[in-house]
Amino acid sequence: MGDIKVFISSVQREFACERRLLCDYIRTDSLLGRFFVPFIFEDMPASEVSAQKAYLAQAAESHIYLGIFGTQYGYEDSEGVSPTEREYDTAKAHFVHRLVYTLRTESKREPKEQVFVKKVEQELVRRSFTTYEELRTAVYNSLIDYLEQKEFIRKAPFDAAAHPVATYDDIDPERVRTFINRAKEKRNFPLTFADGMEKIFSGIHVLTDDGRLTNSALLLFAKDPQRFFRTSEVRCAQFYGTKVEKPIRNYQVFAGSLFEMIDKAVGFVMSRIDARVGTRDHSADAPVDYELPESAVAEAIANAVAHRDYTSNASVQVMLFRDRVEIWNPGRLPDGFTVQKLREMHSSEPTNPVIAHPLFLAGYIEHLGTGTTDLIAACEQYGLQTPEFYQAEDFRTVIYRKTKVSDPDEKVTNSSEKVTNLDKKVTNLGGKVTKHGGKGDKMRLTAKQQKVLEFCNEMPRTAQEILDMLGVKNQTKTRQQYTTKLVMMGMLRPTTTASHDPNRKYITSHGERDD
Repeated sequence: MGDIKVFISSVQREFACERRLLCDYIRTDSLLGRFFVPFIFEDMPASEVSAQKAYLAQAAESHIYLGIFGTQYGYEDSEGVSPTEREYDTAKAHFVHRLVYTLRTESKREPKEQVFVKKVEQELVRRSFTTYEELRTAVYNSLIDYLEQKEFIRKAPFDAAAHPVATYDDIDPERVRTFINRAKEKRNFPLTFADGMEKIFSGIHVLTDDGRLTNSALLLFAKDPQRFFRTSEVRCAQFYGTKVEKPIRNYQVFAGSLFEMIDKAVGFVMSRIDARVGTRDHSADAPVDYELPESAVAEAIANAVAHRDYTSNASVQVMLFRDRVEIWNPGRLPDGFTVQKLREMHSSEPTNPVIAHPLFLAGYIEHLGTGTTDLIAACEQYGLQTPEFYQAEDFRTVIYRKTKVSDPDEKVTNSSEKVTNLDKKVTNLGGKVTKHGGKGDKMRLTAKQQKVLEFCNEMPRTAQEILDMLGVKNQTKTRQQYTTKLVMMGMLRPTTTASHDPNRKYITSHGERDD
């Protein structure tokens, strides 16, 4: 049952039957009964307090005052005021939401009742009725309107619904600027930051028709999205074996905007899987070949963030096992979709279409329904087992790693520079890098590498900023030493997936929450 108290008021003798029927209707209706608790005088238990005082106290404590007015004014107290008008005035004085329904009749109202009704008409919009059926329908519509106004229920999808209290002061301009730059690069987005926040938000459809900020605007661009949506986060865990069991090798909770959560979660996976550093035969920078296709990992995580159920108390989860990566999101496939359909070309029917559009503009997802087929193709081109999809209480994507993966307890030797912790060693032979940079690892670092980790601890930094801080030249060798190597060791991670972006930033990898 709900806890929104509805105080039903009328002249006792005139609408006694209607009040009882209406009370029973609200209590037993499958929707209204979930939210509202109706109250009528007849249900009040015996008390030493006078009936009038007790009834006025109930009116003051209610969330909704529901008045039914007819032709009679009713009993008058010593000051010539009826209990019905006292109840109305009490509800008004305590700022109770008021709903009033007047009988449509050819009979003349009593003079005081006529004055009372005119007073009410000047203060709020009333509805009229002739029969009980009309009254019941009018009350139902009014209560549904109340639920929508208070955001208990929504006609619009979650991401398209207006947030009741958010303003532009809650929006981070830098997050908007970053999005504009990326959308221009990826999709040739026509607007610029100079066009202003309202025009930009209108252009990407994150405003309601009357110009209010939607939930999607906050998830994408708020200074603190988790203040509005606490479970909008991605939980990432790395396990030693192939099952969910303790000890957990590394665990992080990523918050921030949807864009940032995707970038951070992808960085979590890519910085903890095997990678091979190639030669510089064709480029000044040595290429890094990851064990898994970065595009597939990014697609799976972006889909989970874009299509999750944001009304759920659960979060997106990314779990890295020795033999696979699992991405879970609280949500279900659209009606008519099956996991088999995801393996074929299909239409695009995003769960959160308003959220999906900015993610598409920024290059995180595709609009054409090719995301999952591209994911499958990328993995198969890598020679990996075909990814799998599962729909149960949550939706799950499984990307399989190569059959032979690095043993986290294996001891190996680094031919160029020995890096050890308490009982493990990292090997770099023939360009193959196997890293074990979990939370408990204590790798031997140079003084400058330690300085890099301290420099990147509070906020992400570009490679140029890192090298400037160290006072060294921007050369391939120095970038390898102070960014790539630390990424391979799992101690530094990129905040974006664009590996060739000169503005790519790096942040120290922690074992706990990263906002």
